[in-house]
Amino acid sequence: MIRLGLTGGIGAGKSTVAKTFVDRGAYIIDADKIAREVVEPGSAGLAALVEAFGSDILAADGSLDRPALAAKAFVDEESRKTLNGITHPLIGARTQDLLAAAPDDAVVVQDIPLLVENHTAPFFHLVVIVFADADVRLHRLTTMRGVDEADARARIAAQATDEQRRAVADVWLDNSGSADDLAAAAARVWDDRLVPFEANVRARRVADPVPELVAAEPNPNGPATRLVNRLWAIAGERAAAVEITDPANVELRIAARDEGASAELVDLLADGGFAPVGPGVHGSCDPGRPATVRIEIA
Repeated sequence: MIRLGLTGGIGAGKSTVAKTFVDRGAYIIDADKIAREVVEPGSAGLAALVEAFGSDILAADGSLDRPALAAKAFVDEESRKTLNGITHPLIGARTQDLLAAAPDDAVVVQDIPLLVENHTAPFFHLVVIVFADADVRLHRLTTMRGVDEADARARIAAQATDEQRRAVADVWLDNSGSADDLAAAAARVWDDRLVPFEANVRARRVADPVPELVAAEPNPNGPATRLVNRLWAIAGERAAAVEITDPANVELRIAARDEGASAELVDLLADGGFAPVGPGVHGSCDPGRPATVRIEIA
């Protein structure tokens, strides 16, 4: 399978892209939905929150009163850590259960509002950012969702900047037009990039680059820096160094700590989207992001 991280600023139109992917066969994991599930009435998560913050965070029907929780959990850093210490492990465990249940040939789409803010982009085969200007998002939030303008501005300001999102984006979907335009663009990403990418990873086959996809690279400096972070996520402690050797041609080097680590990296890189093409050489399975990765012993 391949895992795709889907995110974007509040009001950008992420749900339209998620629906398009699901309609075309994606296996969806919705972080917001999981966050609600783990604190449903009767859950261990809700019981832990009540123990930590008191029974007055419950509504009359026994469900979580989110504004009441927020009033207690976000007053200081210690309270926020307590909240995260309860919910994050539960969310992580449920996410892992859903990943384990995904078919071997799945394109897993993980819809994560704070993917950039949580610094999890390197752990995905691909990151899709849905973009809309802040003024456009403000208008949508206040007119379509009924959010107070001051609240909407505060929510937008609290999230990652456009520059931070662009730095981790493999695909940049501009939602300045209509929802139909966005859905059509997402469908093209699915058909032209995600389906071939998944098939290439499963077959351990280097992709034939598609010029139109390569030309759509979101970062003006190219993908090499982004791939360094992704290779570190794949290699972990097996690597002594990961470095760019040729940014123009997107060539990178992993310095494996020893022979054993080098051998382990062959399968890890293949699963991570870089198929072996020869001794110590791997190529990208992504038709929109050609790259060469060489493994050497440190």
